[in-house]
Amino acid sequence: METSSAEQTEALGADLAGRLRIGDVVTVSGELGTGKTTFVRGACTALGVRERVTSPTYTIGHRYTGGRASVSHLDLYRFQGVSAAEWGDLEPYFDDAIAFVEWPEAGAGVLPPPRYEVRLHHAGEGRRTISIDEC
Repeated sequence: METSSAEQTEALGADLAGRLRIGDVVTVSGELGTGKTTFVRGACTALGVRERVTSPTYTIGHRYTGGRASVSHLDLYRFQGVSAAEWGDLEPYFDDAIAFVEWPEAGAGVLPPPRYEVRLHHAGEGRRTISIDEC
C-alpha cells in the first residue's frame, strides 16, 4: 500500500487495530521519518486511546489505558540488543495489552513473536509504502 499523508497512514493503522486483540504484538519497522509513530497513533486512536500518542524514543515505552484494551507502545531505537535485565524492564509492557514495537530488530530473539509485521519505506515526494504481514 502507499500513502501520501499522515491521515492516510493513520487510517491504515486504524484498519489494522480492528483485527487486534489483547496479547497481540505488532512490530513496526522502517527508516527514520517513514511514519512509524503516525501508524501507531492511528491504531491507538481506533483502539480508544484518548491521550496524545507520541514517540517513546527517549522513554522507551508508553502504556495507554482507557480504550477497548490497554495499549503499549515501545521504541527500541536506542538499543543495540536486549539483555535479560533489559527484558525484565520491557516485559510488563506485554502483559494484558496490545503491544506495538518500533525498531524491533534490536529485540530479535527476545521479544514475543509478533502477530503482525508492519514495514514502512520512503517512496519519495512525501509518500511511503507500507506492508502489513500477518505472521
